[in-house]
Amino acid sequence: MTPEQYVQDKAAASGSSFYYAFLFLPPPRRAAITAFYAFCREVDDVVDDATDMGIAATKLAWWQTEVTKAFSGNPSHPVLKALMPHTALYAIEQHHLQAIIEGCQMDLNQSRYLDYANLSRYCHLVAGVVGEVAAHIFGQTDPQTTQYAHKLGQALQLTNIIRDVGEDAMRDRIYLPVADLQQFDVKAHEILKRTYSERFTALMQFQAKRAHGLYDEALALLPAVDRRAQKPGLMMASIYRTLLREIEAENFQVLHQRIKLTPVRKLWLAWKVQALGRMA
Repeated sequence: MTPEQYVQDKAAASGSSFYYAFLFLPPPRRAAITAFYAFCREVDDVVDDATDMGIAATKLAWWQTEVTKAFSGNPSHPVLKALMPHTALYAIEQHHLQAIIEGCQMDLNQSRYLDYANLSRYCHLVAGVVGEVAAHIFGQTDPQTTQYAHKLGQALQLTNIIRDVGEDAMRDRIYLPVADLQQFDVKAHEILKRTYSERFTALMQFQAKRAHGLYDEALALLPAVDRRAQKPGLMMASIYRTLLREIEAENFQVLHQRIKLTPVRKLWLAWKVQALGRMA
């Protein structure tokens, strides 16, 4: 199997909404974003699939070394073999990949976040940096687009957190800031036991309002000159914001299930942005 086939299979198998946005890119950019996304999946899977935190930490340390070797001209993993030919053209630098690994390491060492500022640091590493790299691959021309990309990455990550509250609780993780739980008098044990209440609903409404604000801020930051090139990111915004509205419509019943959109609906939302320039 070639490195290119490996990353293609990795991206397709993930079932992620990101995959639908990649489909509309020209082949060179699609190859670059697919390889980059496969890298993100590899390091994220180290944490998601971990049963032993020590082994996971060792694996992430290996990835740190592998990235350093790759940027010195000696990649060994197929993901980095597929990615490295694109790094110079799309301004992908070693510190970008190392930051994403650092964000994954936070998941090994931290299962609670005291306040939104601390959570934002995590979101910056695992989503904001990803957005920055993706924006370059998509064809960024204006420096301000980086601010848009970081803000959108944060919005997407917060939507993920809202969607996955129940699944994360099963791993003894609560990404919702402790300060927010205290504000709405929601106890950690209630989330871990997946117990609904009016207080929990109010807490989640607060989180959703914050996420919607981030989407609005991101779209306001996107320069008009880059709007066409950044359509894949706008597809993601459309898909994820539609998901957020679905979660709201179901009154935040996220503790016992994962609310999601069908593949057909994701493809339709992506196509509307591509063909009509309209977001949901």
